Amino acid sequence: MATQGLVGIIPWTLVAQILNLFIQLWLIKKFLLKPIRNILQQRQEMTDARIQEAEQAKTEAHAIKAEYEQNMKEAKEKANEILAVAQKNANTQAEEILHDAAAQAAQMKAKAEKDIAQEKKKAVNELKNEIGDIALEIAGKVIDREVKEADHEKMIDDFILNIGNES
Repeated sequence: MATQGLVGIIPWTLVAQILNLFIQLWLIKKFLLKPIRNILQQRQEMTDARIQEAEQAKTEAHAIKAEYEQNMKEAKEKANEILAVAQKNANTQAEEILHDAAAQAAQMKAKAEKDIAQEKKKAVNELKNEIGDIALEIAGKVIDREVKEADHEKMIDDFILNIGNES
C-alpha cells in the first residue's frame, strides 16, 4: 500500500498546489510581466517617436531640398537674365562704336575731300597766276610793249576760263 500513496491524489495537496500555481502566476504577472510590458511599451513609444521624428526630418529635408532647387532655379534664371542684359548692352555698345566710327570716317572723308578741293583750287589759282605771268611776259616780248594792267587781267581771266573749261 505504500505505492498507492505515492500515486494517489490528496485533495488538500491538490488545492494547495493549484493555489500555489495561481499565486505564482499572479506574482509573475505582477513583478515580471507588467514591468516587461511597460519596458516594451516604452520601447515601442520611443521607436514610434523616433520614426515620427525621422519622418518629420525627412519631410523637412524634402522641403529644404525643394527650396534649394527653387533657389537654384531662380539663381540660374537671374544669371541668364543678367547675361542677356549684358549681351544686349554689349551689342548696343558695339553698334554705337561702329556707328561712331562710321560717322568719324565719314567726317574724315568729307574733310579730306574738302581739303583736296581747297588744295586743288589753290594749286589751280597758283598755276593760273604763274601761267598768267608767263603769258604776260611772252606777250610783252612778242608785242614788245608793256601790257596795261586792265589788259593783263583780261588775258588772265580769259586764260583761266579756258583752263577751267578744259579741266
